[in-house]
Amino acid sequence: MDELLTMSKRELSRLEVMQRIKDKRLTQKEAAQLLGIITRQVKRLWRLYRKKGAQGIVSGRQSKPSNNRLDVLMVQQVLDLIKEKYEDFGPTLAHEKLIEMHGLRLSKESVRKIMIEEEL
Repeated sequence: MDELLTMSKRELSRLEVMQRIKDKRLTQKEAAQLLGIITRQVKRLWRLYRKKGAQGIVSGRQSKPSNNRLDVLMVQQVLDLIKEKYEDFGPTLAHEKLIEMHGLRLSKESVRKIMIEEEL
């Protein structure tokens, strides 16, 4: 049963290097230099490759949301407040007011990103 894998360019190059190690055309030390990582990381990748094949090279975080994403409800609350009270404010001042007046804790860059996405 063949399974279709989606791989990034980096993962594809790692897979190619692991196959070269398997064919004994490359040492782990040479592989580390080629990939720009340390030998210890190559050993970890090699262990995963031997155990799971190409699937071991693919990131486990693939197609999962970021751990650092903002809560959807908080983003909506920030948007509502900005549109209602701070529409003509820049991101820095809006950020200061959101903290000062509403106790919302998020970074200036997050406020800026939200405002850019909503074209405010």
